[in-house]
Amino acid sequence: MDFALWISLVGVCAIGAMSPGPSLAVVLSHSMTRGLKQGLIASVAHGVGVGIYATLAVVGLAGFIHEFPIAYKVILFAGAAYLVYLAVSILRQKTNHFEIANNANTGNLAAAQDGFAIAFLNPKLAIFFLALFSQFIDPDSITIGSAAIMCITVLVIDTLWYCLVSLITSHANQKFELLRYGKTINNMLAIAFILLAIRVVVTNI
Repeated sequence: MDFALWISLVGVCAIGAMSPGPSLAVVLSHSMTRGLKQGLIASVAHGVGVGIYATLAVVGLAGFIHEFPIAYKVILFAGAAYLVYLAVSILRQKTNHFEIANNANTGNLAAAQDGFAIAFLNPKLAIFFLALFSQFIDPDSITIGSAAIMCITVLVIDTLWYCLVSLITSHANQKFELLRYGKTINNMLAIAFILLAIRVVVTNI
């Protein structure tokens, strides 16, 4: 996978992971009310859930590209359109609708279940990764190695971010400082989506 393209993927994934939402609420509920260990467990489990979706998306696209190259072009532009749609939706949000859950289950197993479930039981992730990865896969040079790099990148960035959140907030008595900048982070994510969509359209027409 081209290094510059990989850096772009890293940037989008990092900003996406930082965007406040239900996943952050679950991790915070464990790290702030149950301690660092449970926060880290929830973070790793969440990363695994996200990684599974990423793997399913990239494997499905890889097979689809070789069988239906013309249809892949349609998915490519549809994915770009979907990213623009997500960007517009983000920019139109007036609030983050973020709330820390205080009734999370207790215990290490419960932390793992909560972290995994909030990711894996979100079907929107499958659509998102199909749209995102279609912008980064080159039909002429896709390999098992490049597909693995994409999936591992998603898993590692997601896991590291939420582990960092857990480390920072495990002894906090108030909401994570990130929430003050939630709107700014979301706007950055929207801009990244738009720029990515523009790049795909320009390089494929």
